Amino acid sequence: MKFNKICVLGLGYIGLPTASTFATHGIKVVGVDTNPNIVETLKNGQLHLHEPGLRTLVQAALRSGNLTISQEPESADAFIIAVPTPFNDNKDADLGFVKAAAKMIASVLQKGNLVILESTSPPRTTIDVVAPILEQSGLIAGGDFHLAYSPERVLPGQILRELIENARVIGGFDPLSSEAGRDLYSIFVRGDIILTDATSAEMVKLMENTYRDVNIAVANEFSRLAEHFGIDVWEAINIANRHPRVNILNPGPGVGGHCISVDPWFLASAAPDITPLIQTARGVNDSQPEFVVARVKQILGENLSHKTISVLGLTYKPDVDDMRESPAIEVVRSLQKEKATVVAYEPFKEKTIPQDIQFAESLDEALEDSDLLLLLVAHSKFKSLNPQKIAGKIGVKKVLDTVNLWDSAAWQKAGFAFFKLGVGRTLN
Repeated sequence: MKFNKICVLGLGYIGLPTASTFATHGIKVVGVDTNPNIVETLKNGQLHLHEPGLRTLVQAALRSGNLTISQEPESADAFIIAVPTPFNDNKDADLGFVKAAAKMIASVLQKGNLVILESTSPPRTTIDVVAPILEQSGLIAGGDFHLAYSPERVLPGQILRELIENARVIGGFDPLSSEAGRDLYSIFVRGDIILTDATSAEMVKLMENTYRDVNIAVANEFSRLAEHFGIDVWEAINIANRHPRVNILNPGPGVGGHCISVDPWFLASAAPDITPLIQTARGVNDSQPEFVVARVKQILGENLSHKTISVLGLTYKPDVDDMRESPAIEVVRSLQKEKATVVAYEPFKEKTIPQDIQFAESLDEALEDSDLLLLLVAHSKFKSLNPQKIAGKIGVKKVLDTVNLWDSAAWQKAGFAFFKLGVGRTLN
């Protein structure tokens, strides 16, 4: 199948890189977003999100004339839906954005077109939700137009590379739809392209992130057990992983982002009676911020009302600006409920810190009058901090490292009482 023009709906962390990559490979692309601020920002050559290399790619795509930005879709050979799929208060998938995008496409859909859903979705969304909406156009899925599901499988911070190099899964409404999807992504994908059916592809994406969520939940429980038994969980995991068939992930303050912390719920809510393990793992990881707060109380005492805590990092993972479902934010809010004064320093997202969080413009400002330095995100910038220099700027020399970023000996040498999540041994 030949593609001269495609339309990408949703210009977030996946849609914008995808649209720009197609454009820089010579394809005419209409990037669509219903948010007028995003549209105006992109038209002015600026970005509304941070991803290494993305600004250069987007600006090149715009300069080429192949990428145009709009609030409405246009007729095209192929359409890609890359809109958010959050969950609601009941942990059910909110497919409102997907449905709205499908309705927009139905208004311009033509015979022979290809529609790809990339948004992470519960099994059967492509067949049971998207197809009927598109068929409101009067065209039939699998007969008059092609329809497939192809999940994004990229890592924030490495999106541009992995978008091209990672294996791509394409699940078609029918075999011809899978093949059409392969033709589309072959324009720039260098990794293997695996064809399957739509529901299997949806399941694959959810399985990948659920597997990791369960693994992290085990690591988080190990961290609690290590403190209970008086050992170092990081040392224990390192030793255990020398077994050829063991790969335990790292514990931490919780699990965040729009994938690992969300995707398991799409399975659990769709089949609650047969997913006890998945639900338990979610419960463990969702409760990990409270475990961090409990550890803070062990260090500073039960009453935190007159304590000032300096928090380093608010994003859901290192070296990105993404705060979606961030456990670090949950830790801060829990500390605030305990009446602690929390001052946070986040180098990647200064302009969009939640309004209920006190944000320091600099590390020095965050350290003023502090009773505890609490490390929640392993940003590279934090790894290089010199404890000797920090010692002269902080009030009380106490540190809690929840991500195993710092060497305890170096901080102890600088006069700090050093504590680490998952370590029951006395380090001070």
